[in-house]
Amino acid sequence: MNDAQSPRSMRLGLGLMAACVSAVALYGVLRLVQKWLFPEPSPAAVIWSAHAGYFWRCWTVVYAGAMLGFLAYGAAKRHPERVVEALLHSLTAAVVVIVLQGVLVP
Repeated sequence: MNDAQSPRSMRLGLGLMAACVSAVALYGVLRLVQKWLFPEPSPAAVIWSAHAGYFWRCWTVVYAGAMLGFLAYGAAKRHPERVVEALLHSLTAAVVVIVLQGVLVP
């Protein structure tokens, strides 16, 4: 790989990682907020539902994560070290949020 491709590959990788990490964190946050603000009925009491909330939440956080991935891709051009550092902190936060979501709102 030549020198011109290496930075682009690194930026693409950082952007993809940022999209994935932010989507995981946003899913946990969205699930917690939805549970507290809009409680759903018991699945045993509902025979049929007009939509599957899980898939809507997934599509929503994938969309938002992709936007954050593009931001990280752009930021990695000038400050790749800062993007990597932010990703490390974001990964820790994403793990905490998704574990809390799994424990509190399974």
